[in-house]
Amino acid sequence: MRDRQPTRGARRAREFAAFAAGASGRLLHAATLLTAEAPEANPRARRLVVRALAHTYARWDRLRGEDPYDCARQYLATRFAHAAWHRYGAFGRSRPAARGPLAALGARERLIVVLRLHEGLAAEQAAALLGLPADRVHTVCDRATATLLHPPRPAAPRPAPARTPPAWARDTGRP
Repeated sequence: MRDRQPTRGARRAREFAAFAAGASGRLLHAATLLTAEAPEANPRARRLVVRALAHTYARWDRLRGEDPYDCARQYLATRFAHAAWHRYGAFGRSRPAARGPLAALGARERLIVVLRLHEGLAAEQAAALLGLPADRVHTVCDRATATLLHPPRPAAPRPAPARTPPAWARDTGRP
């Protein structure tokens, strides 16, 4: 009985290592899109992926037939949502200068776009994952997609209004 334990642990480690090798690239890409930071130096995205993989490894024996990628993706999304809620206050748009492809979107919009378009989840699945109504997920995704396809143009600078001198300085033409 004692000799069986190390083989189970070794098998678990091999299975998880194979999963992590296959899924980490896709998870890192999703996390990079979520954080909207430059892909070359993105410590927040890497931390999200490491935490998601650690969470999945901790639950590895309890998954029993479930897709481990779904577990990692769910943790990645909820952890990002939690951090964005605390960092930006209720998924607001105020954030440091972001340079990623989804930088024009707010945190909630990025999360929904990544889940729906990058990960390929149906609106109902994304809604269940985020605890939102499906029609709300659909609406946010549509608006975010429209924002990405037709970004708002910066307003043209307005010419300075002509300044009229005060009444006491005007030349009235009287001697």
